[in-house]
Amino acid sequence: MKVNLLPRTNIEESLNRLKTKNIDQHEKELKNLINHLNINSFNSFDFEKLDSNKIYSINTIKSVCIDYRLRFLDIKYFKNKLPNEVFQKIKSLEKTHNTNIGDFKIMAPSALFRLEKTDDPLLFVPLGNNYYYLVHKWGNDLHPFRKLIMWPFKNIWNLLFTILLFSFLVTEITPLTLFTKTPNTSSYWMLLFFMFKAIASVVLYFGFALGKNFNPAIWNNKYNKS
Repeated sequence: MKVNLLPRTNIEESLNRLKTKNIDQHEKELKNLINHLNINSFNSFDFEKLDSNKIYSINTIKSVCIDYRLRFLDIKYFKNKLPNEVFQKIKSLEKTHNTNIGDFKIMAPSALFRLEKTDDPLLFVPLGNNYYYLVHKWGNDLHPFRKLIMWPFKNIWNLLFTILLFSFLVTEITPLTLFTKTPNTSSYWMLLFFMFKAIASVVLYFGFALGKNFNPAIWNNKYNKS
């Protein structure tokens, strides 16, 4: 029997945790949203009938996308089939608000915009004023270590720190006697520098070769396939 020692990551919960950390700002922005609801928006909603817990600002969505290396794109770029419950939720929302809704967005890992997989997609619909309403979440939750695994890809400094740390670990397990008959501190630092250059070169080569980019550059980029 397979036992999962660590719970998988529920992206909706991650969104809510971030929103709770900035609750004062969120409430202020929510009041502003009420005053400008549906301005420059495709959709028309009765705010009194919306679940405020499912309303998220674009800044909250962007922050979580960057942390977990997710994309937030128009639904037309989504390669997976939508489950029946998605259509049921949409119909229910339309009936409740007596309107037709559209201009949907999907928040999901990059792979779901290229391949058919089942990792934790979330369907949003715009409310206007850079706010979105979560219509439905389905599929599997993300790997519990995804945020940690994707941390090096947030920016160049995180990547360099990770390469340096990995170089240090490799240097520690590499016998200095393979390179010199008289190991000393200078030999150690030279080996560390060599490991760092070698690993950095490999990472940068494959990064450019595969067209990879950092999380802030891809979260809402429909062209970058990384």
